[in-house]
Amino acid sequence: MAPPSSARPGWSRRAQYSLFFSFLAAIAGLLVGLFLLALSLVAPNSYAAVRGAALDVTAPVTGALREGTTTIGGLFSGAGNYWDAANQNAKLKAERAAMQRQILQARAILQENRQLKAALQLREKAQQAVASGRIVGSSFQSQRRFAVISAGSGDGVGAGMPVRAAEGLIGRVIDVGATASRVLLISDQANIVPARLLRTGVAVISTGRGDGSIDVRPLEVGRNPFRRGDIIVTSGTGGLYPPHVPIARVVRLDDDGAIALPMADPADVSFAIVEQPYEEAALAEPPEPTETR
Repeated sequence: MAPPSSARPGWSRRAQYSLFFSFLAAIAGLLVGLFLLALSLVAPNSYAAVRGAALDVTAPVTGALREGTTTIGGLFSGAGNYWDAANQNAKLKAERAAMQRQILQARAILQENRQLKAALQLREKAQQAVASGRIVGSSFQSQRRFAVISAGSGDGVGAGMPVRAAEGLIGRVIDVGATASRVLLISDQANIVPARLLRTGVAVISTGRGDGSIDVRPLEVGRNPFRRGDIIVTSGTGGLYPPHVPIARVVRLDDDGAIALPMADPADVSFAIVEQPYEEAALAEPPEPTETR
């Protein structure tokens, strides 16, 4: 069915009313503007009053809009600050981790320098020092306890020579190469060291247990002479090890003896000294068997 001829295609009554009122608003605005312009020219004082009234009316609206803008801006600013704070926190954590690694490295270097300095001082004081070297390896998982020191026959090292660090006795040389030697540790079951209890001077025997610890027993059967924390030192008996070299510290008592831990643990010691035997005749004695059990 064809539309009636009186209809206006594309125009609705609502659109017509909107256009009409928009036209009226524009005319009203123009008239108000002309009136205010004329008022400002003819009666400035009255125009000032009108401006004050307009200011009073618009101030609350402007303040509300400003607060809204500030609130929205604060939200965006707070989110940005939170994001920046998170990034800065992550950077600070990374820097802290890096500083902790550097501190640990510095502590390790300082500890190594202290050990090297102590070893050098020990070599200067020891009249029978043969060579010094770095402990480059040691066994911890097997029952046999060995260490490798970077000093060999080229440095004058021979089988049977005692090995010690600034902290105490380490063991004795059993195999010698041109630039390295293998040391039987005092914690090995085959290493027996004549010793004394430093506190009382009681003669004892130090025997390795094969697990990193040392078993100490008095020569005389009777009352247990040990206390927790006692220091065990070499006695010099047998002529191999010089006297008064620290061996171990007692950590636990048993029925007639005690369990002790070496003063010079190869896991913590970096440098060692190879010395001549306390008595030269000690090297003439046949070495103890070291085959793997």
